[in-house]
Amino acid sequence: MRAPATKKTNKIPSSFQGILWSVNVKNLDLEKDKIYIIHQVLEYGNLKEIAWLFKVYSKRDAKEVFEKMPMKIYSPQSFYFIKNIILDLKEKPFSSKKYVATLY
Repeated sequence: MRAPATKKTNKIPSSFQGILWSVNVKNLDLEKDKIYIIHQVLEYGNLKEIAWLFKVYSKRDAKEVFEKMPMKIYSPQSFYFIKNIILDLKEKPFSSKKYVATLY
C-alpha cells in the first residue's frame, strides 16, 4: 500500500529571503517564478533548503528547468555539484558557459 502523497506547500518560507533576494518572497508565485526559485535555491541554498525545493517541485521539474532554461549564476564548483550530485546528470553533456558566471 502506498503512503499518501505529501501535501505541497504554497508558500515560500520567509527565511528564504536571503537566497531569493531580488524579490520579496511574499510576492513570489511558485508557478510563475519557478525558474528563478529553482535556480536560486540550487545555487545559494543549503541542503535543507534544497530538500524543501524537492518537496515543492519534483526532481524531474528541477532537472528540466536546469537543463532547458539555464541561468548564468553558478560558480564552477556549485555547477558541477548541482549537475552531478544533486540532480544526478553526470551522463549528460552541458556547456558550463551557459551556467557559470564569470568572476572578475
